[in-house]
Amino acid sequence: MASEERKKIKEEYDSITNSLSSQEVISDHKKLQELSKRHRELKELLDIQEKIVKVEKEIQENEQIAESETEEELKTMAEEELEKDKILLDGLQNDLNEKLYPEPGAHINEVIMEIRAGVGGDEAALFAQNLFNMYTRYAELNGWKLNIIEESISDLKGIKDVTLEISGEGVYSKLKNESGVHRVQRVPETEKNGRLHTSSASVAVLPKAKPIDIEIKPEDVKIETFRSSGPGGQNVNKVETAVRVIHIPSGIAVASQVHKKQAQNKEAAMTLLRSRLLQQKQEEAERKIRAERKEQIGSGDRSEKIRTYNFPQDRVTDHRINHSWHGIDKIMAGYIDEIVAEIRKEL
Repeated sequence: MASEERKKIKEEYDSITNSLSSQEVISDHKKLQELSKRHRELKELLDIQEKIVKVEKEIQENEQIAESETEEELKTMAEEELEKDKILLDGLQNDLNEKLYPEPGAHINEVIMEIRAGVGGDEAALFAQNLFNMYTRYAELNGWKLNIIEESISDLKGIKDVTLEISGEGVYSKLKNESGVHRVQRVPETEKNGRLHTSSASVAVLPKAKPIDIEIKPEDVKIETFRSSGPGGQNVNKVETAVRVIHIPSGIAVASQVHKKQAQNKEAAMTLLRSRLLQQKQEEAERKIRAERKEQIGSGDRSEKIRTYNFPQDRVTDHRINHSWHGIDKIMAGYIDEIVAEIRKEL
């Protein structure tokens, strides 16, 4: 960070520090929240910069020792410390750049994830269940909160489709590239002749839309209520607590039945509807951009086959970056940070 830019950040930080103690700001709850948030962001930037200055000084000192020291042991120690400091400096500078120039969607901390069984019948539903378990565990490892909005179970305890709400820091940045068709190649437990089957499931990750993002007019929606159902379609509730919302202009229909109260299901369904309408809006904007560029770069559209999970070969391959990872059992247990990081770097 250039000294001029650092100076501007310090000036803004000092200015906000003074403003936070003013009666005008204290009495305005919304303004107080906004300024406090910005104050924390600037403090993080200044803290990282302070660490960078300290490490750069240590690097300079160790370079001088490594060049001038005649005693071999001290020279080796200085070189080792120098290598560690360079790695630390690189990490700090990456952190600083990420905060100064965040990638698109970095501020989005709530998403809607949809997982649907695709081609392959019961095996596809079981694979959708595997993906659900993988992302659920990944959410736990990241300390994110997870809530099921809608779920449909197959007869063999697989998942026909499930809709999740996931919230936490950096959730959209990490999950947005998971959208697309995931393919599995393995021998199903029900396969008597040991034949390899190929099945698929689709994943969609949508930024969770708020009322401020998408306005839905009351006259544009039709709301229906029905009884919640469990596996096999049997009714599990005597009262019509489940809610289906149909958006008349677009024809999009969503439902929620996981909550015990109708009002909660209605709220969940409306959130899902807004998110799908926001996704539709974003896809239209992306199509225009692609048309102007006359090329398509990893759109993450759910119609694309993005990844293959090959169990016999213990290999997961992402086709967008043509890269493979081994240790499929660990990956399916939610340890996908390496995959997520590599894809974020390449796409």
